[in-house]
Amino acid sequence: MTQGDGEKTAVVIEDDADVRHMLADVLEAAGFSTISVGNGIDGVRAVETYQPLVTTLDVNLPGIDGYEAARRIRARSSTYIIMLTGQTEETDVVMGLAAGADDFIAKPFRPRELRARIEAMLRRPRSGAGGAGAASDTAGGYGGTGSTAPKQDAVGPSFPTRAGAGAQTGTVSVGAIAAAAADAIARGTGAEADDAEELIVLGGQLGSQLREASLAESWLTHRDLALEPDMRIARIGDREIDLTRTEFDLLAALLESKRRVRSKADLALVLRGESYVTTYFVGDADKRAIEAHMTNLRRKLGDEPTNPRYIETVRGVGYRLTSEL
Repeated sequence: MTQGDGEKTAVVIEDDADVRHMLADVLEAAGFSTISVGNGIDGVRAVETYQPLVTTLDVNLPGIDGYEAARRIRARSSTYIIMLTGQTEETDVVMGLAAGADDFIAKPFRPRELRARIEAMLRRPRSGAGGAGAASDTAGGYGGTGSTAPKQDAVGPSFPTRAGAGAQTGTVSVGAIAAAAADAIARGTGAEADDAEELIVLGGQLGSQLREASLAESWLTHRDLALEPDMRIARIGDREIDLTRTEFDLLAALLESKRRVRSKADLALVLRGESYVTTYFVGDADKRAIEAHMTNLRRKLGDEPTNPRYIETVRGVGYRLTSEL
């Protein structure tokens, strides 16, 4: 089952009936249709079947716990996962985020805060990495339902072309040039076919040159670390790095800021899609979540906090890129 136009589905995985009903009420008030289950195994199956946009997940569940459920869900779906727990130690937050959660909320939670966090998550761009790709590549793989995970829209390259004797310009995709050339080859012979073949070569060379120039401008770089925000690609040298949505957004924010320090509160608001620290509340749980995300990000970058190559901590303030030297 896929998300239809204007349709939003959420799965609630919670063993406490009262909390489960409260979560369903909050999500339905936000415009979601909900599927509620009381244990981790049924929760994983529900996510596979319905491919929800949002999943709320309790940590202490019968059968498999929330951490294991999150790992299994993330391997199958790109759903946004919000973990809820009465355990607020840093290690618990780190474990939840490492398992694939996008956000972590302590119980007892405030319904308005939960709804605000969900709305903030939905403003973030979705990444096609990780479980989403596995889920979306398997048609009918979820109990015969033909479900696919939500995918970020793909954007193809375009480049200017001369539109005749005048100096007007337009855009034409690489696919359009290839289709026109193939059609010309199919219809013509001799000189026409030669012209079409020349068009293919020219289109390939021109497209390649302009794509390279465009990519060079869009990549954010620091030392041998490079990130392309639109394609959601991060690399160290020639090696691609597998980052979660949140880790990618944090790294992009730091690369855009270069040596300017970003506070934990500022980065928390970046993840929410907000702008001004003075306007929105940022609590200690938000800041601890940023610390946990940064720990995971640094581990994936191979960055040592005591001798960082890419990201350094400004004690008592936040984070920034290291110097280029």
